[in-house]
Amino acid sequence: MSRRNIYYWKCDRPAAFHGTQSRGVTDANIENQLHEELRRHFDAKQVDMKPGVGQGNHLTWNANIDGKAMFVRVENGPEMDGHLAVESAGLDRVRDIGVVTPQVFGCDATRSRVSFAWQALERIPAPDLNHWFKQGMLEVPSIAFEIGQAVAKWQAITFDGFGILEWSAQSSVRHGGRETLEPHRGLCGPHSSYFDYFQLRLDEHLAFLVSRGFLTSTQRAEIAAEIDSHRVLLDLPQGCLVHKDLALWNILGTCDQISAFIDFDDAISGDPMDDLSLLACFHDASFLQRAFEGYQSMRALPEYHLRLFWLHLLRNMIVKAVIRVGAGYFDRDDGFFLIGSGSSGASLRETTQSRLALALQGLRKGSGLDILSP
Repeated sequence: MSRRNIYYWKCDRPAAFHGTQSRGVTDANIENQLHEELRRHFDAKQVDMKPGVGQGNHLTWNANIDGKAMFVRVENGPEMDGHLAVESAGLDRVRDIGVVTPQVFGCDATRSRVSFAWQALERIPAPDLNHWFKQGMLEVPSIAFEIGQAVAKWQAITFDGFGILEWSAQSSVRHGGRETLEPHRGLCGPHSSYFDYFQLRLDEHLAFLVSRGFLTSTQRAEIAAEIDSHRVLLDLPQGCLVHKDLALWNILGTCDQISAFIDFDDAISGDPMDDLSLLACFHDASFLQRAFEGYQSMRALPEYHLRLFWLHLLRNMIVKAVIRVGAGYFDRDDGFFLIGSGSSGASLRETTQSRLALALQGLRKGSGLDILSP
């Protein structure tokens, strides 16, 4: 299926919030099918599997296939989505420009042999950086700088069109004097303008937050009006790669060094300030300043970068609020990856509302990063 009408998969997919709830015991039927499929695909003599530790919306396993350590992800949603193949191509593109990502050992998103899509990745022997951050052990200045550098590097990857990446349409090629149609294996965005993608489902997201009591009708109107007054900033001539879920739990490594960037499932062709704004969904001014410095060591900031930063932070916080409300994140305890040690779901709700308000303030006033200070 195409994701053309999706702004963000986790909340906009037809089976909204699928995989965001606690799942309990892994489906034994899927595990048995996956075991046989991996054995067949890799022509393996021995496949050993155990459930993996994943915090996303996929089922995961740690596998050893003829002695090679792999991390296997399964998408089993009812939409029959094959986007894991797109993400696999994106991982290769990012790794080719010098940002470390896991190697893709195998992927089958056709569902021709089994009822789910699967992807087998290199297993990186390191926890995610949120593990160190929650323990207060992360070397934030150097890590934030390195993240900013990585964002600048992968922005060298550009695409035709805007929005969630998909395979480009069939193109005409010539073979021996004959013209035939073949699928062009490049990636592109399905929307002709960035504004069309940016405003996709915006009214629906805001209406949902009002209906669930997270926003008032007055707040909704203020947010919509402020976005509309800055729509000229969304006249983007070309899109670059945007991770779209950039956060410490999607980066593996030690307390002072990054080992790999993971989970490019939601990657889009979009705006250069989007990924930096995603960091601001979780972090303060000092973290962001170091990320900006890392970015600027590789690439100049775009014109009107602060307004674009706040505009994208506002849009991203709207989406995160929809997910957190819809998936019941405000009812979790500090064992949940989004909630800091000693905090609660209620504090996550307050933080979400506060950051949304700061994004609106920053956009309205053209503020500096300092308003993100504690």
